[in-house]
Parts: sequence; structure tokens; C-alpha cells
Amino acid sequence: MSTTSDQSGERFLPLSEPCLQGNEWQYVKECLDSGWISSVGAFVNRFEQRVAEYVGVKHAVATVNGTSALHAAMLTAGVEPGDEVLVSTLTFIATVNAIRYAGAHPVLIDSEPRYWQMDPQLVRDFLRRECRAEHGELRNRVTGRRVRAIMPVHVLGHPVDLPAITAEAEAFGLRLIEDAAESLGASLHWKKIGATSDLACLSFNGNKTITCGGGGMILTNSQSDADRARYLTTQAKDDAIEYIHNEVGYNYRMTNVLAAIGLAQLEQLDGFVQRRREIAAYYRGGLCGAGLTWHTDAPGASSTSWLSTALVDPVQAGVTACELRDQLQRSKIQTRRLWQPMHLSPAHQSAQAVLNGTADRLFEQALSFPSTPNLTDGDLDRVVQATGGVLRMRVRRAA
Repeated sequence: MSTTSDQSGERFLPLSEPCLQGNEWQYVKECLDSGWISSVGAFVNRFEQRVAEYVGVKHAVATVNGTSALHAAMLTAGVEPGDEVLVSTLTFIATVNAIRYAGAHPVLIDSEPRYWQMDPQLVRDFLRRECRAEHGELRNRVTGRRVRAIMPVHVLGHPVDLPAITAEAEAFGLRLIEDAAESLGASLHWKKIGATSDLACLSFNGNKTITCGGGGMILTNSQSDADRARYLTTQAKDDAIEYIHNEVGYNYRMTNVLAAIGLAQLEQLDGFVQRRREIAAYYRGGLCGAGLTWHTDAPGASSTSWLSTALVDPVQAGVTACELRDQLQRSKIQTRRLWQPMHLSPAHQSAQAVLNGTADRLFEQALSFPSTPNLTDGDLDRVVQATGGVLRMRVRRAA
């Protein structure tokens, strides 16, 4: 995809778009020439193997999209109808929808204020104060339902405090499933995100760090979990010749064509992540102060900087996040607010929530800026100049 220009020649700068500049055409042609274009083919196997090697896990199971990966991971982890899963309230709705697909109930956990990830203290407080052990299971004191798993989301590609969350999961015998949709290429204390939990799920949507146009993947070090995930995502075939199916399965297998694109993208991943981190640094350097507070990495964390995001203080900046977004849109610069927190979503308003006010503040003040790796320094300077112009104009008017 390429950015478009108006009659003045000024390009539209998108938030995040695919960078197809490697072996994508070559691999897709090989795929088409082979005739293997559906859910069986060499590129699917190669893509799974290479992602597993990159992250440092033993197994990877490719799926048709990230949401299907999350759903299958729920089932693989043993989440059953009526169970509860602790999940980040600050996330795209697909994360929480996947819990519902499994017939389970989300317990929405707020973010910690500094790095915007699932708050380990809220997790700890909920498990220790709001739950009870009963017949070898952990049950919510309010609902009486079994608590089965924790699913933190690595928001904006920044690692969750996994050691703290993992400690709570292990203490209470809960499965840990990472939503790593935005964090392929991120690391925490030198370990790649997705390498240490029971299961981790990736997305290869068009706006992610690498893309297949669609696609997702389940990562695990467990042979039994990998076998279970593969079984469920290929229609639960017990006898492929006689078409015997002992369970309800799903048509979630990634196609060979998508895997061919994904493999070419994976070859460029480190460069994409490096450029996104450079973009984040450029914004921090060019737009420090003036009512903007930029998201940064925690000690020991290396984010993908998937979307460079700042908090817009309406008092200091003289403009709200929405007003800044609308002004930049007029300059053909796309920005976007963070997702509506799930405890505010009409689709999940019945869910129990453990809140501290952080997600609400982020929803009101956070704004993500263009972060596509193929943006030039000139493009970034245009964003900086346009943003600074809006802030100065509003501050002068306020004065």
C-alpha cells in the first residue's frame, strides 16, 4: 500500500500500513505456481517454524486471524463455559470477545498508570481478596464461578510485567495466555514476548508489526497444547480419510498464500521494529512538553513501539486529544485514540471490573501518531511541525 496525495502533492500520512518491500511477490508466486494455495502447503509449515524459532518457543500453530488464535487458545487452555478469565480492560474488543466465544466471562483488570499495562497489584488483590479456594479450584466470591486463566494484553507492543503476573497465575493454578497481537519483536529482560507463558497469540492484521493481510498464530512450549490447538483449528479431524470428528472443531487454519506473505514479512521484522522505535524517539524529541507525555519503555523492556502514543493534557496543551486529532486530519495526518475500555463497552457492560481510573484517563487523553516504518524523516518532521502548530495556536488563543 502507498500513501496518496492531493492536488497540492501533499501525501496523506496513515497511522500504520503494510510495508511490502521484501520477498512477498516472489513467495506468493512460488505458492501460486505450486498450486497449494489453501490451508495445506509448505509455506504454512515454514512460517510456523520460523516464528517459533524467532520467539524461542517449541511450537507454533498458524491461524486465519488473531481472533481465532485467541479463541482456540482459550479452548486449548481448558477454559469452559461458565469459567472466568482475567483480562485487560484496555484492549481491542477482539480479546474479550474471544473469552465470550468460549462461553466464559471476562473479569476486566485496569492498567497501571506508568506503562499502561495490566496492573499486577489489581490482579493480586482480586485473586487474594475476591476469590476463595474450593475443592481444589479458585472461585469468585461474588459470582461463584471458577477462575480459570489470566490473559494480559501487551498494549501498544509494550511488555506486561510478566514476572509479576506469572507469579500470581502459578500461585493460584491459573493458565496464562498472552495477547501478543502487537508485540512480536518485543522483549522483556532479554526474552522475546511469547516465549514463557502457557500460550501466546499473535496477529498479522494489516496494521500490525508484520502482516499477512490477515492471519494469527498460537505459540506454546507444550507439545500437548500445540497438538490440541492444531486439532481444534483444523475441524477436529480424528480420521481425515473417513471424515470422523469426535468434537466440534473450527476452520481456523491459515492458508498457504497468507503464510507466504507472512514469511517474507518475518524476514524484515527486526528492521520494522527498529524503525518504529526510531519514530517513537523522533516524536519524543520533537514534541516534548507542550502538554504531551509520550509512552516510554519500562526498565528491562524493549517495546515494538507499534503505535507512538502520547497523553494530551487539555489544560497544558490547550486542546483535547479529539480536537488535536481533528486538526491533524485536516493536514492529512491520521491519528487515533486508544480503544474504548471494555468496562465502558455496551457489548461487555455486564462484566465484573477491577478499576483504578487509569484506562478511563487513557481513553480520554491518549492519541496515537503515524508509525509506519516506511515514513521518512521528512514525513515525521511534517507531523511534528503540524502538531506543534496546533498546540502553539491553541495555547496563544487561550492566553
